[in-house]
This record gives sequence, C-alpha cells and structure tokens, in this order.
Amino acid sequence: MQTQLSQKEKDLLKDMKNTEKLCIEKYTRAASEAYDPQLRQLFIRISQVEQGHLDTLTKIENGENFSSGNSAPTQQQPSFEEHYGPADSEEKKCDAFLANDLLTTEKHASHLYDTCVFEFKDENIRQTINHIQKEEQEHGKQIYDYMQKNSMYSG
Repeated sequence: MQTQLSQKEKDLLKDMKNTEKLCIEKYTRAASEAYDPQLRQLFIRISQVEQGHLDTLTKIENGENFSSGNSAPTQQQPSFEEHYGPADSEEKKCDAFLANDLLTTEKHASHLYDTCVFEFKDENIRQTINHIQKEEQEHGKQIYDYMQKNSMYSG
C-alpha cells in the first residue's frame, strides 16, 4: 500500500532532497580541492553516502519501495593519521577551511532531519529519516575526528 503524503510532507521531502544535493556537490568539490589524500577519500566516501540518502528520499517522494535503513550496518569510523602538525601551511589552511565548512553543513543537515522526523505519519518513513540523521551525525564525527587529529579544531 502506497503512503499518501501530505503537502507538508512533500515540502519537507523537497527541503531534505535539496540539502542532500547541496551536500553531494560540496563534498565532490571539496574532494577535488583537498590536499591531504585521506581527507579527499573521506569526502568521496561521504559524498557516496549522501547520494544514497538522495536516492532514498526520491523513492519516498515517488511512492516507491525503499529500505528503512534499520538493517543497514553503520558506517565504519575511519581512523586518521596525522598529516598536519600544529604549524600552519597554506595546504593545511585550505583543508581546514574545507573540513570546517562541511562540518557546519553536517550540523545543518542533522538539524533539518531532527525536525523532519517528527513531521511524517508513516512509521517506516520516520525510521528512515531517523537513520539518515544518524548517518549525518556520523559524518560530522568523522570530520571532527580528522580535524582533531590534524590540529585544526580549537573548541
């Protein structure tokens, strides 16, 4: 049985899809600009997960079958080697800017999903949105861990 979405649910799906499109574009661009190969790989991996989020939201919007994501394994937390020491360099400044920008983007995306999860009637959709939000939080944690390891986070 196909779930009939309310106008508010359709509008929220549109917002979530636009956020995912922005994330994909930002991660793709950042991957091409990053100097540290492990940061570049992190951005590529996260971009692929964001594409999966967009695909899932599109399926929900189109009334297609989608996985709630509850059975999907959580993403493996990467471990990072220190690439940059405490001293600043132009490469470190660039990578720190990219990482900080994407950490801020993840905070925004996570907040959006936190709000949206309460606005859907269908329990499977709510679980899926909740699962996506947890993945967004994991992305933020991965970026934070990278920044901590490379003396980029002063918080």
